[in-house]
Amino acid sequence: MAGLTYKPGGEVLKDFMKDNSFFRGIRGPVGSGKSVACCIEIMRRALMQKPNKEGVRKSRWAVIRNTNPQLKTTTIKTWLDWIPEAEWGYFYWSVPFTHRIQKKGLDIEIIFLALDRPEDVKKLLSLELTGVWINEAREIPKSIVDACTMRVGRFPSIRDGGPSWYGVMCDTNAPEEDHWWAIMSGETPVPDYIPQEEALMLQKPDDWAFYTQPPGMLEKKNKQGQLLEYLPNTKAENAKHLTPKYYSKIIKGKTKSWIDVYVLNKLGTIEEGKLVYPNFNDSVHKAKEPIPKSKDLEVFIGIDFGLTPAAIFGQRSSRNRWFLIHELVCMDMGIKKFSELLKSEITTLFPQASQKITIIGDPAGDFRAQTDETTPFQIMRAAGLQARPAPTNDVVTRTEAVNSVLNRMVDGKSGVLIDPSCKTLLRGFDGGYCYKRMNVVGDKYDEKPQKNKYSHIHDALQYMFLGAGEGKSLLQQLKPLRQFVAKRDYDVFERKPKEKKKWTSRFQNL
Repeated sequence: MAGLTYKPGGEVLKDFMKDNSFFRGIRGPVGSGKSVACCIEIMRRALMQKPNKEGVRKSRWAVIRNTNPQLKTTTIKTWLDWIPEAEWGYFYWSVPFTHRIQKKGLDIEIIFLALDRPEDVKKLLSLELTGVWINEAREIPKSIVDACTMRVGRFPSIRDGGPSWYGVMCDTNAPEEDHWWAIMSGETPVPDYIPQEEALMLQKPDDWAFYTQPPGMLEKKNKQGQLLEYLPNTKAENAKHLTPKYYSKIIKGKTKSWIDVYVLNKLGTIEEGKLVYPNFNDSVHKAKEPIPKSKDLEVFIGIDFGLTPAAIFGQRSSRNRWFLIHELVCMDMGIKKFSELLKSEITTLFPQASQKITIIGDPAGDFRAQTDETTPFQIMRAAGLQARPAPTNDVVTRTEAVNSVLNRMVDGKSGVLIDPSCKTLLRGFDGGYCYKRMNVVGDKYDEKPQKNKYSHIHDALQYMFLGAGEGKSLLQQLKPLRQFVAKRDYDVFERKPKEKKKWTSRFQNL
């Protein structure tokens, strides 16, 4: 390619660029060269386009990012670093941002679009394209990806020779475990709460390919599985284009969840907020293997209502140690259907009819909605589930009840152990459940945890702990003071002389 020299910085990058699949995705740590590879791939595919009758290789591309600031400061910057205007042609900075390359038998149009502008989304849905590059695909919904697949292969037109290759390519840092990327790549199963019709849309077609780059660093752990340190990974890609000790420097001061996603290339969650439970430690509070269920211990179930209902199952040992053994997280489900599902889960997990089960829910579930005279607790009782409300809905009391268990030590072990299957709960502890940063100068955060897909299961956990007696001292402080009833039978105009108080000097008896 005239004026442009590039060599893939690793085998995964090389295989990604050689692949002719209709959809290609590459996932890697920060600094792994995936965005640059996609820039070069646009130019490479444009040069591979068959010339038309006039001998011109024509192609049109869309480059997509989720927000306009990220598009300009990251995506376009990377593009112009490798495809500068001085060599390749003028870049139009009016919306939609466009780079038009017309030289030496080439006619390439690259349109840069952000999805935070409705007009850009509308523009995407009307374009006729050769191909699409989606930059940082973990921030893009599957519906947009599907829309992109409909717009490619339409330029150049068939009467002008048609495209030699067409398709969609994506790059990304590691997404969450229930993200469409993780499911379609086969790394995680389809979550139970996703409807069957939607689950069918998450099956990977034959002409889709996903590539995963090596991590930037490796974890060193002891025999107990506890993390000791991070070591350089000699197989990390694009290392020759990074400064020495690049990864070892950027991990300083970062949370484990941040390092997992951006350096280790692990599926996970990063929330730009303050942790609700900073004392949570994955290596201490998460079980290494499934926790066996005890038929002799009482079963506690915490519930959060709403259209995203959630339930957490726990058991407490005689030594006051908690075992969180199962979670049930649903989406777009009413309380009636959720009650039926919960009852089925209880029967499956604990078939012993004699085992005591205590269900504790959101106190707000004891109130009728304006459109329905039936409360969630009444609906649950109709389904054969005896549930009672937690003693309070005070957020501080609820979170402190969980903190008291997290900080507890029982016979040298943590006061709570969480089964690996409770993935939503664990991801919430790792950063998904947080206080949202406020849009003001300085590090200021909301007083209440952010409502998101992790908050519901954590609300359920708080209700369970409170209903089981955790945080008793805090509940005592919330008890209302003795009520005094004001005297009502008096004359406001009657004035009585003030009684003179007898003062005694403290020096009197000296």
